[in-house]
Amino acid sequence: MLIGFANFDTKDKKIFNYHDVKGEPVELKVENINPYLVNQKDFVLQSRTTPICNVSQISFGSMPNDEGNFLFTDQEKNEFLEKEPDAEKFFKLLISAKEFLNNENRWCLWLVDIKPSEIKSLPMVAKRIENVKNYRLQSTREATKKLADYPYLFGEIRQPNSDYILIPRVTSENRYYIPMAFFTKDYIVSDSCLAVPNATFYEFGILMSSIHMAWVRQVCGRLKSDYRYSNNLVYNNFPWPETPDFNKYSKVEEGAKEVLAVREEYKSEKLADLYDPISMPKKLVDAHKKLDKAVDLCYRPQPFTSELGRIEFLFDLYEKYTSLFKENKKKK
Repeated sequence: MLIGFANFDTKDKKIFNYHDVKGEPVELKVENINPYLVNQKDFVLQSRTTPICNVSQISFGSMPNDEGNFLFTDQEKNEFLEKEPDAEKFFKLLISAKEFLNNENRWCLWLVDIKPSEIKSLPMVAKRIENVKNYRLQSTREATKKLADYPYLFGEIRQPNSDYILIPRVTSENRYYIPMAFFTKDYIVSDSCLAVPNATFYEFGILMSSIHMAWVRQVCGRLKSDYRYSNNLVYNNFPWPETPDFNKYSKVEEGAKEVLAVREEYKSEKLADLYDPISMPKKLVDAHKKLDKAVDLCYRPQPFTSELGRIEFLFDLYEKYTSLFKENKKKK
């Protein structure tokens, strides 16, 4: 991509739109090119702590800040429990982006409700807690040193109290969709992921759609060239459909459930492989296309013919939603 900047205006403005990055571009003459390389008014998305629409909130996962003392592979967990079997009830599966995408297990010692007497009766657990305390005390950060007062807890705890949608914060740019999934509250979500508690199948369907991915590609940050999904910029600014009727809402729910049902047929496969464009099963591709159609109809009756069309529509909708905030502020 080549972008030119100048301190003067030019009348001849052009955007070259590629339907295929390896194909020929379509030249579009436009009136303005905004910071997102779209024919729209100039604006920059604000970092928001809450969504602009009435949807479920989103948050980071929990951060151990433990120098690895609370984290275990399958083998490490089994070896630990051979020597200290009474600690088993404190082990929970920890879901990080890497394990989630590659169908692997990672365990953690989750000691939120542990009693002092239980720590005293579990010397190997007590040793891990002592290691965490010493590690935090040696930190040059005052905030980390303060965490040494609670050495049996993760450094930052944001575990949902309900089932939630898990979203990996970083994922390959090659995927058409960012893999997401539902988890119960018993699965600990790590800080390499985001969680959307109390989410519905409708919300899952919208997040797994092409129109949401068009938004992600346009506004998300990048780690190298991979997508870096942000709660404050991507999710909280995303313009959801305007009050779709019950039938359209239900179609999205059905489509979301069908995507999950197809994925269940391939549950032994890695999500990283299932969502790789060169190995994505036809049945899963077709389920996503069906879901995409149902989501698009929630936005408008006419089908979108390009990603650029989706982005222009979403930016118009974003401007409409955020203008209402400004009007409300003026009234106050």
